Amino acid sequence: MRFRDTINPLRHLKTMNEVEDIAAGAKPARISEDWLAVACAALLLAVSFTGVLLASKYCYWDGTNGASIEVINPFKPWVSKPGKWTESPVDSFVTTDDAGEKSYGLLIGSVGVFVTFAVLLTLAVQIRDGGGLAFLKGFVLVFLLATLAYLLAAQSVVKAYNLEYALWALLVGLLISNTIGTPAFMKPAVRTEFLIKTGLVLLGAEVLMSRLLALGLPGLFVAWVVTPIVLISTYIFGQKVLKMESPSLNMVISADMSVCGVSAAIAAAAACKAKKEELTLAIGMSLSFTVVMMIVMPAFIKAVGMGEVLGGAWLGGTIDATGAVAAAGATLGDRALEVAATVKMIQNILIGVSAFGIATYWVTKVEADPNGPQPDAMEIWRRFPKFVIGFVIASVLFSIVHGTLTGGPELVDGMIDGSTKTFRGWFFCLAFVCIGLETSFRELLPYFKGGKPLVLYVCGQSLNLVLTLLMAWLMFEVVFKDFVN
Repeated sequence: MRFRDTINPLRHLKTMNEVEDIAAGAKPARISEDWLAVACAALLLAVSFTGVLLASKYCYWDGTNGASIEVINPFKPWVSKPGKWTESPVDSFVTTDDAGEKSYGLLIGSVGVFVTFAVLLTLAVQIRDGGGLAFLKGFVLVFLLATLAYLLAAQSVVKAYNLEYALWALLVGLLISNTIGTPAFMKPAVRTEFLIKTGLVLLGAEVLMSRLLALGLPGLFVAWVVTPIVLISTYIFGQKVLKMESPSLNMVISADMSVCGVSAAIAAAAACKAKKEELTLAIGMSLSFTVVMMIVMPAFIKAVGMGEVLGGAWLGGTIDATGAVAAAGATLGDRALEVAATVKMIQNILIGVSAFGIATYWVTKVEADPNGPQPDAMEIWRRFPKFVIGFVIASVLFSIVHGTLTGGPELVDGMIDGSTKTFRGWFFCLAFVCIGLETSFRELLPYFKGGKPLVLYVCGQSLNLVLTLLMAWLMFEVVFKDFVN
């Protein structure tokens, strides 16, 4: 597409969904999907933190010399996901203590999430395009499918192999869409981008600057030096060597594999206006390789006798999903888990940076017509995924609260652990179900032509593994060894 082709009535549309809505005759949106996602996430964060702040109790001593705080999250009993089970799925919702008393807390918490989402998202869709009721009718089944995905992931044997909910959610959706087909009444609720963008803004509150500083320069070098090198190299390799026909597919795969998986893929797809099939393909490969890497890499690290710090840094810089990083790091030890999770959080900050860079490059290079009008700064702004702004603001705001407010670390952690992290997980699970529901294998087949996407991912991830291990070894074992071990 040339830049001049973007000068049309659809030039201000921000997402693939918006183009499809107008093509289907839907009402024009009153607010962009990105800003609506930011608003929904901001409301959840504000209510959650305010509730924790008002419910928690401060205990002072020696006048002004110090204070302790008893953190209480009033929403925690009402926000949860299905728990672990072995023989009966009912055990995911109903637990029994040693005295034989049954607790329905997990069931109540799951229902609480459903009610919260049903009200919030229905109102949001109603405000955006007047389709609230149609959304609600389909959302009930979409939520039940997400619950099924959580149940499958929570089975004890499955859990032991770290096969997380994202994989099951995608498979459940794919099974329906490629057999009986996605029912028409569900389609208004299949809003992949809106759901995952809202979840990503919530994720911003978990990316705290204090954790970035915890590993300092070595963590920054592993996350911020290797990542752009791999992203750019993989994109050039795809265009110059593999000669991939779709630059947007090339870029989405490169961002997914090099930055931080699905989150980066969504941001990159929005920045370069990739097709939904291209995004689905990138995410599918990412999830598949994540499952393999989170099992194989810890085993390899143990086999060669690699230290926990170095192994954790390697895991954090290469495995795509944050949850998978934590699971893999935990198999090595607490120190490895801490380092792996911190490196991944530092890497997550690059979501916004990479989205801006991709948007700028796409507007000024890929779509620019040398014989036509040149794009201006406003075109880059229009292309830039606005939900990333919400992600950054949430990160900065809660980093400030975490570092300056009395009891800030406890309050922020109480908010995240008691409610917003669970909300974020449900948003992602719902989004993966929706990805599957709107994906047809028949539509994906052309993108596998010649096996180029798979070759690109394997080659790019191989480069990522080598460079990340080299940088992690140099930073954690040589240059800053005395400071981090």
